[in-house]
Amino acid sequence: MNLEKRRAIFSTLKESIPNAKTELNYSSPFQLLIAVILSAQATDTSVNKATKKLFSVAGSSKELSKLPINEIELYIKTIGLYKNKAKNISLTSKIIETNYAGKVPHDRTILESLPGVGRKTANVILNTIFGDPVIAVDTHIFRLANRINLGPGKNPLEVEKKLTKLIPKEFLVDAHHLLILHGRYVCKAQKPTCNECAIFEHCEYKGKS
Repeated sequence: MNLEKRRAIFSTLKESIPNAKTELNYSSPFQLLIAVILSAQATDTSVNKATKKLFSVAGSSKELSKLPINEIELYIKTIGLYKNKAKNISLTSKIIETNYAGKVPHDRTILESLPGVGRKTANVILNTIFGDPVIAVDTHIFRLANRINLGPGKNPLEVEKKLTKLIPKEFLVDAHHLLILHGRYVCKAQKPTCNECAIFEHCEYKGKS
C-alpha cells in the first residue's frame, strides 16, 4: 500500500469520524488508567457500567488505594478476570498515590511497570492523555491492519511498529482511535459492512473471504 493510499485512508476516516476518541468514560487521567486496565478482554460498555459504580465510591488514587480488595471486587465482578484486576488496580492506585502524588506519569517505562499495565495500556494513556503519536494495537487494530494491508504483522508489536512507520505523521495522534472505531463498527471481525465503509475504494480487502 503506497503513501498516497494511506494518506487517503486516514483523511477519509478523519472526515467520517470527526470526533474520534475513546468510548471509555473517565473524568481524570487516573480514572482512564483504571478503566483501561479493566478493559483487557472486556468491552468498553461492560467497563463503563462497572466504573460508574466504582468511581462513585472511589474515583481518585487516594480513595481507591484505601478501598479493600474485596470491595473493589464487588464493583467489578461483572468483568472477566475481576479478581486479578481488583488486585492490580489496588496496587496501581497505591503506587500512583504514594510515588506520584496521585498523578499519572508521562513516562512509558513507569507506566509499564505498574501492575496490570502492559505496552498496549501504556500506549492508550500516552496517546489519549498526553497526545503522544503512539498506537495501542488491540484486536480491532490488529485485524484491520492485516485485513486491508495497512500494516500487516504476525503480532501486535510488529503491527504497531509498521503502523507507526507507515501512517502519515499528520494522522499519527488520531490514528489509534480512528482505527479502533472503524474496526469496531464497520470493519468488524464477522461480516464487515463493506457497503457502509468510507474507505472502501482504498481498501485492499473489499469483502474477500
